[in-house]
Amino acid sequence: MAKESLNPDVKKIVLDAARGLYARQGYLTTTIKGVAATSGVAPDLIRRYYANREELFAAAMKLPFEPGTAITRILAPGIDGLGERLVRVTLEMLDDSEVRDQIAVMVRDAASAAKMITTLREFLETAIIDRVAAALRVPDARMRVTLATSYLMGVAAARYVLQMEPLASASQEEVVRMVAPAVQSALTASWSRSSDSRG
Repeated sequence: MAKESLNPDVKKIVLDAARGLYARQGYLTTTIKGVAATSGVAPDLIRRYYANREELFAAAMKLPFEPGTAITRILAPGIDGLGERLVRVTLEMLDDSEVRDQIAVMVRDAASAAKMITTLREFLETAIIDRVAAALRVPDARMRVTLATSYLMGVAAARYVLQMEPLASASQEEVVRMVAPAVQSALTASWSRSSDSRG
């Protein structure tokens, strides 16, 4: 059965409160209980419409996808092409005009653009990256995914926050073509194991 829609006025209050907290303190520190306290809306009411942190963030940022569905889509075909799919889902999120508008507002309200990048990184790590690391099933999966994420976040910061040209005006396909191979390499390249003697 489909969820009943949240009253538009209450929804605005809740999502505005969530955005303010994300801008000030990041993704991981923002909780449904904290949003409830800030908005004056009961936590149980918020949870009726946003079952978890991921759903609340997706609604607050007006993401063009639901995180659970996105990760299933990314991982379903296997490891081959995973780098390209990660780049595409990141660009799909950040190329959306409503998401960019939300980022712009939050960057203006936050102490610095770096806090917004931290918020996005924390969301991607918990909603997508940790699950990708589990799917790799190699001892150094976390390092691999961290390197891939660092590169992706650097590209995202240059393209969407700093708006560095020609990256800022490049097409999504151009960015995918240039960035995906490096992300895939970070995830799957054969690395020397000589420094892996530590437990």
